[in-house]
Amino acid sequence: MGLLSFAFAGGGFILIGAHEALLHASHPKPTLIPSSTPNSQPKTTPSPLFFISLIIFSSFFIVNSIVSLLDAHNSNDAVGTALELQVLSIALIFLLYSVLPLLLALPSVLLGLVGAFAFAEEFLLFYLQRKDSNGVENRYYDLLLVPITLCLFCTLLELKSPQSNIPKLGRGIGLILQGTWFVQMGLSLFSSWVAQGCSLHQVSRGNYTLRCKGHPEYHRARSIATLQFNCHLALLVLFLVGLFSVMGNEVPHDSMRYAPIGAELQPFDNSDNFTLDSDDEEEIRDVNLESQKAIVVQHAINGNASHH
Repeated sequence: MGLLSFAFAGGGFILIGAHEALLHASHPKPTLIPSSTPNSQPKTTPSPLFFISLIIFSSFFIVNSIVSLLDAHNSNDAVGTALELQVLSIALIFLLYSVLPLLLALPSVLLGLVGAFAFAEEFLLFYLQRKDSNGVENRYYDLLLVPITLCLFCTLLELKSPQSNIPKLGRGIGLILQGTWFVQMGLSLFSSWVAQGCSLHQVSRGNYTLRCKGHPEYHRARSIATLQFNCHLALLVLFLVGLFSVMGNEVPHDSMRYAPIGAELQPFDNSDNFTLDSDDEEEIRDVNLESQKAIVVQHAINGNASHH
């Protein structure tokens, strides 16, 4: 793979992740208002066009892996051949994930298992890929495990809560971060943006390593990779916060309505005559009644005294 391959792969991940994140972020579910028909709630399911785009994206990886596999075979590169076989197997799993919803009416849990297995295979690919222990590319692979882990975790979480939009939103964010980091890897490994004091050594299209002149250059290149990832993460967070803030202002806040339940549904007795001054008026009436009783008693005593 080269710069163009990494850029195309990164752009594809960004578009797919943005579609999934925006699709499920723009359809919030009300949680404060109980529904008598929970099955009538609308589901946010991807369109067939989305799965067709996944098929095209997976097919690109398959074609690129086959080309790299042939190049490794012609170069007698056993390591490159093994690596491209792993990439090819992962691309085929994602292709299966894309084709199944178009051909069969599978439950979402079964489809989620296929997606989780694909992300697990991708995680193992970059976790175990150590062609050269002194290669700077290993640092980029380690940082790539962060968005892959997020995608895997959210896919597994979706299996437990298929009706929730939070796992799908998290997976979309993970795909976006994975795409931006693929673009960064292409620029940092295959362009003039290579760290100073380091150079790319390529045996075949799929077997390459970024070696540095000495120990200081090696650590500086690894630190630069970490700094680049932190910048990608910070910019992604700022962009998503701003975007979701704008979307939140446009979505009507129907979930703020309050529906009383239980005993609160029963009407209050004499609620029509209830005012804030009801207690004070009742106390005044009691005082007046007692005063009238005292006057009557006083008159009765005075009357008895006059007869004597």
